[in-house]
Amino acid sequence: MTEFADMRTVYGDTLIKIGEENLDIVVVGADTTDSLKTKQFGKKFPNRFFNVGIAEGNLITIAAGLANEGKIPFASTYAAFLPGRCVDQIRNAIAYPTRNGKNGLNVKMVVSHGGLTVGADGGSHQQIEDIAIMRAIPNIRVLIPADTVAVEKLTRLISQTYGPFYMRMARSKTPIIHLQEQEFQIGKGIVLQDGSDCTIAACGITVQMALDASNALKQEGISCRVIDMFSIKPIDYDLLEKAARETGGIVTCEEHNIMAGLGSAISEVVSERYPVPMRRIGARDQFGESARDSEIPLLLEKHGMTSIHISNAVKDIRSKKQ
Repeated sequence: MTEFADMRTVYGDTLIKIGEENLDIVVVGADTTDSLKTKQFGKKFPNRFFNVGIAEGNLITIAAGLANEGKIPFASTYAAFLPGRCVDQIRNAIAYPTRNGKNGLNVKMVVSHGGLTVGADGGSHQQIEDIAIMRAIPNIRVLIPADTVAVEKLTRLISQTYGPFYMRMARSKTPIIHLQEQEFQIGKGIVLQDGSDCTIAACGITVQMALDASNALKQEGISCRVIDMFSIKPIDYDLLEKAARETGGIVTCEEHNIMAGLGSAISEVVSERYPVPMRRIGARDQFGESARDSEIPLLLEKHGMTSIHISNAVKDIRSKKQ
């Protein structure tokens, strides 16, 4: 039976653990500290916790100031607000400066409520442009974890790695995909299943969709390689080139606009290294809409983001190869 867990809870718990180990770690929030589960850090370390209210520009500039003084700030709110409301501050206060000869400030921007699966708030709160925005800003690294194991490992990893990071979590509980022993490296994808007929590369909640599609296709005699491409910037050039050479086609899937997201990033790599047929699964350049939790599967289906759509894309690629 598949086990599900909440990314935000694990994020909050991990912050407390690493905060106990490193006194330079501080947490900054923007009136969503209950939802992001960072409030518990504040109860544990009240002098290292700053809730700036509904003022996301201030969230970023305060985090930048803390980083400039040698602290390691984790700045968190919803993806609709970060980067949604503060791209200028992210670019000019965090990514652009240098400190001690290093590019960018040591700020960790960790958000939740990314993509379409955020509940009933509607298209204004369904952030499907953040990968595009953040990966286009120099010096910022972009991570989209698939499960709570990845959230725990990556939160710890970015706390130990200098520089600005953007990490996006899902709102809903997600299936546990990775073993606790799984190692994560910035800039390296993880092969979850091997295969020879096509590659499916996904991030976030769509990794489980990719696995479901691969398992369904296996019943039809189609062998798919599945990659968790959690590190979108930097991206794993060598792994993607190897997949293109060995499987002859790639399908990407993301809870994001297909414009300038994961699919575009992989297309850039493949077109330069080893061009093969590709298909991109994601929101097709249109906003989302309100959907209660019970209706989210219908919303994803409407936007063509299901394991069935992935399977059909794989079959379409194979038909072009034959």
